[in-house]
Amino acid sequence: MDRVVTSPNAAAEAVADITDGSCLAVGGFGFCGIPEALIAALVDTGVRDLETVSNNCGG
Repeated sequence: MDRVVTSPNAAAEAVADITDGSCLAVGGFGFCGIPEALIAALVDTGVRDLETVSNNCGG
């Protein structure tokens, strides 16, 4: 999937289609490069039961 969002509410728009039970791959290394705005917008949606896959060995 290739998607670019540029609106003022870009983070909220980018996560709007994520539903309960979705599986998400999240990148980053420690606290560098993690998608903070997207995670916050996702929390605001109230979705639940997410499965998260990460290659983050730091933290």
